[in-house]
Amino acid sequence: MEDTREKLQKIIDESDNIVFFGGAGVSTESGIPDFRSVDGLYHQKYDYPPETILSHTFFVRNTKEFYRFYKDKMLCLDVKPNAAHLKLAEMEKKGKLKAVVTQNIDGLHQMAGSERVLELHGSVHRNYCQKCGRSYDALYMKNSDGDVPKCECGGVIKPDVVLYEEGLDQQTMQDSVYYISHADVLIIGGTSLAVYPAAGLIDYFRGRHLVVINKAPTPRDRQADLLISDSIGKVLGAIRV
Repeated sequence: MEDTREKLQKIIDESDNIVFFGGAGVSTESGIPDFRSVDGLYHQKYDYPPETILSHTFFVRNTKEFYRFYKDKMLCLDVKPNAAHLKLAEMEKKGKLKAVVTQNIDGLHQMAGSERVLELHGSVHRNYCQKCGRSYDALYMKNSDGDVPKCECGGVIKPDVVLYEEGLDQQTMQDSVYYISHADVLIIGGTSLAVYPAAGLIDYFRGRHLVVINKAPTPRDRQADLLISDSIGKVLGAIRV
């Protein structure tokens, strides 16, 4: 393990064009649950699997039940950035990291200080009224009265989060393709690379070093120049910038 970390340190030392691609595993170390995993708690409290609840159709047809799950599981507003978020922000400030491409919607990268963050699946911190377009923050959503957050105009507020059956923002996708295709080093961390089309962005990488840091195997392990099966926070936290 020490040998692989020294190899990672050398790769980072020798590059000033790094892009990070991350998923849920980056945020679980801050205490945010991976809502895709099915456990006893879900079965006890919800009549539907998370993938069904977090779909566009369910939001439209069962808005009240959607928000019961959303407020309980996805509005984790008291969590803080962990070592991975903080190190990536430091790498950006030192001119080594060009962008963070994330599947997460929690805003922890920005909270840690990262500025160029491409949020493939949106953010809980942006919400808008479907009737008049007025914007609301996550705190308003969390503390809203009633079962369904409503705007002052009476319209239903929808999170700026990409639900199942919805397409990803094309500008965010284009920007992600640009940074990944121009990167010298791509670090993939905290993701199983199972969710498409986000995971397909890895195909655009043409750089020198592909690094995969994830506790569980991923479909890209065989392509990786460096594979580290460990905590993303522990690994990145030990990097010297």
